[in-house]
Amino acid sequence: MNQETFKTTVFIHKDRLFRFANRFLLDQDDAFDLVQEVLLKLWESRNELLKITNIEAYAMRMTKNFALNRLNREGVKTKYMAQLDQDIQKEKYPSLTRELILKFIDQLPEKQRLVMYLRDIEEYEIADIVALVGIDENAVRVNLSRARNVVKVNLTKVFDYEERRIKEIRS
Repeated sequence: MNQETFKTTVFIHKDRLFRFANRFLLDQDDAFDLVQEVLLKLWESRNELLKITNIEAYAMRMTKNFALNRLNREGVKTKYMAQLDQDIQKEKYPSLTRELILKFIDQLPEKQRLVMYLRDIEEYEIADIVALVGIDENAVRVNLSRARNVVKVNLTKVFDYEERRIKEIRS
């Protein structure tokens, strides 16, 4: 694979890889570095990439694995959970629903978070998610359904609370 082919088949996914890595690492600089590592590894193994049918899925899985390795290695996961609790306490009333939904997605178990993020934020098809996450189609659908229900319940609680507050203020 030459440089031009690499640009048109692999490098075009760099922005999506960055967004995906950033969802894990929660730091843009770390996500940028991780994507650079992934792209470098892909470039080094560019001749083997010709055998892969879905390069995007392969690159996404590689990004996921690199991110998880980095999280485990640095212990950021515990720091993230502590930070998340503080963020939620600071922002009791987020002004934008999208931010609120993303916070709820971040609180989901790992598989549900991955599936919902890939399907609803990145707009991947179910078949692509199966290839990326490595679970069967039924498990993807079940995890997606459960994740959406949790987010829906949490949003309903927030909206109900806000509605009661508005009624109290008007009274």
